[in-house]
Amino acid sequence: MENPYLPYPVRIEKITIETEDRNIKTFRVAFLDPEDEKRFQYRPGQFAELSVAGKGECPIGIASSPTESGFLLFTVNKAGVVTTHLHNMEEGGILGVRGPLGNSYPLDEMEGKNVVVIGGGFAFTTLRSTIVYLLAPENRKRFGEISVVYGARNEGMLLYKDELAAWRGRSDIHMHITVDCSDDPFCQYHIGFVPSITEKKITSAENSVAIICGPPIMIKFTQPVLEKVGFPPEAIIMSLENRMKCGIGMCGRCNIGPEYVCKDGPVFTLAKLNTLPKEY
Repeated sequence: MENPYLPYPVRIEKITIETEDRNIKTFRVAFLDPEDEKRFQYRPGQFAELSVAGKGECPIGIASSPTESGFLLFTVNKAGVVTTHLHNMEEGGILGVRGPLGNSYPLDEMEGKNVVVIGGGFAFTTLRSTIVYLLAPENRKRFGEISVVYGARNEGMLLYKDELAAWRGRSDIHMHITVDCSDDPFCQYHIGFVPSITEKKITSAENSVAIICGPPIMIKFTQPVLEKVGFPPEAIIMSLENRMKCGIGMCGRCNIGPEYVCKDGPVFTLAKLNTLPKEY
């Protein structure tokens, strides 16, 4: 049995500054041992623990897609000791990756259905993984219409800007990007919060599934919008990324009732969450 506490060593290949405040960076990493990459089989929605020797580890959603080989992507918000140290590292640096951890978005069960992806802030990471997976040539025909509602505080806080532009130019995905406010009178995006844009743009729940990942307040006010349109609780899928802790259910700090978010989640349907102590 492999040691669940032992991380795989990886090298930082590229660091991308995502936001104008420079507090969110994307790290492209590659396994030092090709055999480790073969063992690291993951699905969109899962996360991993990033570790820095002498500093600790932190749970981060996997932003790359299984359809992208040779590397992993992690988008990290500078918030504490470990993430600050990560932000101070340079390309070529070595860190540890423990995982993959948690469950994933139920993409196989979503086959043949329309998919609505709703995200906010830097929680768009595992949704980036999902969108890349859905749009891969070998997967795109498996799903119906794909609609995305993604929001940030302003233009400078949007992630993956090049990919957002590329997706907006495609005919097989409907992109609805919004910012809370903008000083640009010619802003190319919607102005407004994610729930209000969702209400305007997502008008049917027929044969559809919605995936939501973002700040708890965004999820709280987006949920009734989807229910009003007609999404049943089992078709609303949420990721409780803010609850992720050790990844293997040992620390006991992620539980909601009898469920451990690190092991049983972080992905839950609203139907499941309705049976647990209220989270939103």
